[in-house]
Amino acid sequence: MNAFNRLLSSAALGLAVGFTTFAAEAETPANMLVIANRIDDITTIDPAQSFEFAGSDVSRNIYNKLVNFDPLNLDAGYQPDLATSWSVSDDGRTITFTMREGVMFHSGNPVRAEDVEFSLRRVVTLNKTPSFILTQFGFTPENVGETIVADGNTIRITTDKRYATSFVLNCLTATIGGVVDKEVVMANEVDGDLGNSWLATNSAGSGPYVLQSWKPNESVTLVSNPDYYGGAPAMERVIVRHVQESATQRLMLERGDIDVARNLNPEDIAGARAAEGIAIDDELRGRLMYISVNQKHEMLSKPEVREAIKYLVDYEGMQNSFLNGQYTIHQNFLPRTYLGAVDENPFSLNIEKAKELLASAGVGPFEIEVGVREAQERIEIAQSLQNTFAQAGITLNITVGTAKAILGRYRARELDMYMGAWGPDYPDPHTNAGTFAYNPDNSDEAGATGLLAYRNAWDTGGLTEKVAAAVVEGDRDTRARMYAEIQSEFRDTAPFAVMFQKIEQTGRSEAVQNLNLGGAITAVSYWPVVK
Repeated sequence: MNAFNRLLSSAALGLAVGFTTFAAEAETPANMLVIANRIDDITTIDPAQSFEFAGSDVSRNIYNKLVNFDPLNLDAGYQPDLATSWSVSDDGRTITFTMREGVMFHSGNPVRAEDVEFSLRRVVTLNKTPSFILTQFGFTPENVGETIVADGNTIRITTDKRYATSFVLNCLTATIGGVVDKEVVMANEVDGDLGNSWLATNSAGSGPYVLQSWKPNESVTLVSNPDYYGGAPAMERVIVRHVQESATQRLMLERGDIDVARNLNPEDIAGARAAEGIAIDDELRGRLMYISVNQKHEMLSKPEVREAIKYLVDYEGMQNSFLNGQYTIHQNFLPRTYLGAVDENPFSLNIEKAKELLASAGVGPFEIEVGVREAQERIEIAQSLQNTFAQAGITLNITVGTAKAILGRYRARELDMYMGAWGPDYPDPHTNAGTFAYNPDNSDEAGATGLLAYRNAWDTGGLTEKVAAAVVEGDRDTRARMYAEIQSEFRDTAPFAVMFQKIEQTGRSEAVQNLNLGGAITAVSYWPVVK
């Protein structure tokens, strides 16, 4: 948004708020939760393919998993969900889960070990972007018949080597761990797609909510599952409306048109905080804001240029102005609270140092394109970068687009530079180490689009092997030290500049209780909410 449009929006908000006092306040129904959020990143609802923030929110409320997180006690870590217990073989490679009895899918079909077998095999066979979360354990379309096996009321998974059990179970809490109704999905299969096209806009789960509709760039509507094994949710309907502008979200919240506003900027947080009946929640999330540069680019692939870029970011200026209270400086790929997280933030804005590095690389003025999702704070970050880059002779052309469009080009390795966010898929350090610093096959043919290192055509310079060693280390303290060392090398050499960690500030009606956004480890949960 340019300055003129921001001025118009602020003026409109001022007029609207001025008249709110005289208007009758609206109120959402007592059994309905209405949320304003940016949901234009949703590309599918299929848990085998969904890999975006807003999609994860939807999936968490539709699908059960073998293990999951209690939204009212996230500190407890993973807990039984569809599995009531599990055992591990002596060699540490096989985990056998015992299924919970009496759980029903939304269709009325019983949830069976056979459905878990189908769901996990389906992830591997479809081989969509997030499939690496499972295939990293050695599962392939050729071997799933022997490595993921249902037997009566149990499901057995066998990995290619011994891993920490907690690592495997944490991976099963990811969106790809969602268990689908085999009978319903296969009834909607088209041309051998295992129901992928149908599940893009429909659901076949057993969770607390059923997908009623997803209208891209408009809304998601969920209706409660009265037969949910954990008890029928108090909110019988959840509507998430796509509202792009912070000012509009604030106005809707203050008027009572919505219960929750999830994308308020610092200015609107301050205004909403002063409004009667509105509460503001601050929650440290696992989401990181970063920039990265394509190593296929002749100049961006030079080590000195990669380092220079890290000195062309006004970290403090952004944190203390338009990101105030919503992002904190963090220059490492493991979010705070994760095993192996470190607080070293060695970079700061230093134009002269950046110029020296560019000169040492023999690089004169040049021009690059940065892709940015259409979201206010991301555009403002890109504009800040455009300003500081220009001071060192780099012209930064900003391309703003929908999440789907920008991510599509990023995954295809087409952007010179990407500016965006990344959130962990499961609460283990490998969730980020295994994407930022791991890329075993950098060829275009590999198509490893789930790996950020791959998207930037970076072969990691030896970090891939160090990440592979850290993920199988059994000693917790040793493993933490290994990740600290990996991050130190990553900060110095990677084509990434991790800038900030998200503090999500949510405006909500004081009537709404028990809304948990998932902290740094999972997605939002609607089923505990009461009014």
